Amino acid sequence: MLTRRHIRVKVMQCIYALIQSKDDSLVKQEKFLRVSIENMYVLYLLMLSLLAELHRMAEMHVNHANKKYLATEEDNFPDREKFVKNRLLLQIANNEALQNELSKRKLNNWYLNEEYIKILYKEVTGSDIYKAYMTSGKSSYEEDRDVVLQLFREIIAPNDKVYDYFEDEKLTWVDDFPIVNTYIIKRLKKANETSADRFFLPALLKDQQDMDYANELLTKTLLNDAKWEKEIEGKTPNWDNDRIAEIDSIILKMAICELLNFPSIPEKVTLNEYLEIAKEYSTPKSSIFINGVLDKLAKEYKTSGRLQKIGRGLQ
Repeated sequence: MLTRRHIRVKVMQCIYALIQSKDDSLVKQEKFLRVSIENMYVLYLLMLSLLAELHRMAEMHVNHANKKYLATEEDNFPDREKFVKNRLLLQIANNEALQNELSKRKLNNWYLNEEYIKILYKEVTGSDIYKAYMTSGKSSYEEDRDVVLQLFREIIAPNDKVYDYFEDEKLTWVDDFPIVNTYIIKRLKKANETSADRFFLPALLKDQQDMDYANELLTKTLLNDAKWEKEIEGKTPNWDNDRIAEIDSIILKMAICELLNFPSIPEKVTLNEYLEIAKEYSTPKSSIFINGVLDKLAKEYKTSGRLQKIGRGLQ
């Protein structure tokens, strides 16, 4: 679920938090990193469970409608239970593995904050997407999947109130939110009628190597801070080190650390990844500045023989 770029961003956030808190405890930062990465999976579970909660509310409304005496707009639908019968929603709503994960982590957020489910349900059922689905007269897994994807993409993911809720819950979720939502969309696109419960709950990290990489990058960047500072000096003739923005300084130090300490990662990968991170988390001028500094350093390391890379196609 998490790519190496996401891991780099998590390490960057961790180092930034350490600087802001003026806490130099490496043990605390390693814990913060683990928790931050784990919290991304918690966000994934909560966003996925939103779909289960919407299904639950739809079921409740259908049951209530069966007992009423006054006609409503839903009575004009060929099958007013069509949304409740949506095959993809049923896979998520009846997913025991998902319920176990939520229960294990005591994630009862939507039970305690049902108003968000009501807001979303009202927006969903009032949308043209929902009405077109309910009146189509068709019935297939593909149609069920497509409507869930459309609703998630256009109504659920961009909902301001849901975003504000997550921002208030955990500040690090602000950066995680688009990553998690994009991943959910990719996952749902691959869903089919035979998808097992665990399909909807992918591993957070590809393997233990990813967590080892995260810890090593954090540790080696922090413990060699003065060394990386010296590497930057002299490569920025028009910049006083005090004038380099904190986030730019962190990105540079992490990139230098990776170039010199991770022989299995190609030089181009490192340079491209940190340039992309700079583009997203820094200013346009800063990303050009960072690119220039890293380019100079990489050439210098190659010439001096300090840039040692191992593996096929590496120097």
